Amino acid sequence: MTTTFEATPSVPDGKFPSPAFCVFSNRFLAVIVAMITVKLKHGALLDNNVAPLRAFAPCALSNTLSSWSQYASLRYVSFPVQTVFKSSKIIPVMLMGKFLKGTSYPGSQYIEALIITVGVAIFSLFSKESDQDSSTQIFGLIIMVCYITCDCFTSQWQDKIYVMYGKPNVDPYQMMLGVNSSAIVITTVGLIVTGDFPIVYEFLCANPNVFVYNVITAITSAFGQLCIYYTIKEFGPIAFTIIMTTRQMMSICISAFLFQHVISSKAICGAMLVFGVLFYQIRRKYRARQEKFELAK
Repeated sequence: MTTTFEATPSVPDGKFPSPAFCVFSNRFLAVIVAMITVKLKHGALLDNNVAPLRAFAPCALSNTLSSWSQYASLRYVSFPVQTVFKSSKIIPVMLMGKFLKGTSYPGSQYIEALIITVGVAIFSLFSKESDQDSSTQIFGLIIMVCYITCDCFTSQWQDKIYVMYGKPNVDPYQMMLGVNSSAIVITTVGLIVTGDFPIVYEFLCANPNVFVYNVITAITSAFGQLCIYYTIKEFGPIAFTIIMTTRQMMSICISAFLFQHVISSKAICGAMLVFGVLFYQIRRKYRARQEKFELAK
């Protein structure tokens, strides 16, 4: 989205013209992968679905808007602002769970989420620099708010589907098929209405390597979704969000190790905050299981 390619008459700045097409290509391959996995596991695509397709439409719409916002924001938002927004999803997910399902969380969990958010933001901001000089625009902030809101809604609605129709009755592959079937319709309509199809076709003809990038992104997105839906089903949206928030720390650490980048002391302090909370959560859950086991004797 930020790389300059060969310009075309419709795209004189040479930058990929359609975030919606990136979402479309991801959903297109995801539908194919989901159809294959559902067919292999259940022997039919829809016959064994307890949840109707309309149940997936709300999170398909929010997921599409979230993905579009993530791609579109790259042009309008600076690196520090992107980092802060992407690090701050845990508490909004908890608030969305309370709004959608009436789920209540103890105050200690909000404090832990806040510490993780601050730690990840500190680590990310002080461990690498932006590779672009873009400034933050008001429109970019609006897009990022849309991204956070829709992303939080998506995982909580998916969890709501598991609760409504029963986890044994909806597996991650059926969830993936239902969400992406609705999403592919939404993105196709959007591309037709905006007239992006001919513009993207012209751009891809002039820059065939961009098509390869789209395919690679679609492949990683499709197989990543298999892990995402499984995690949400088995561990819930809060655990999933914590994993997605802290994973950028792991990727930065791996990058620093491979390319011998220096991680500042401030970044290390941020990492210590995050892992301190995570280890505390693990210890707390372990002790709770031990106490439960002792009471059952």
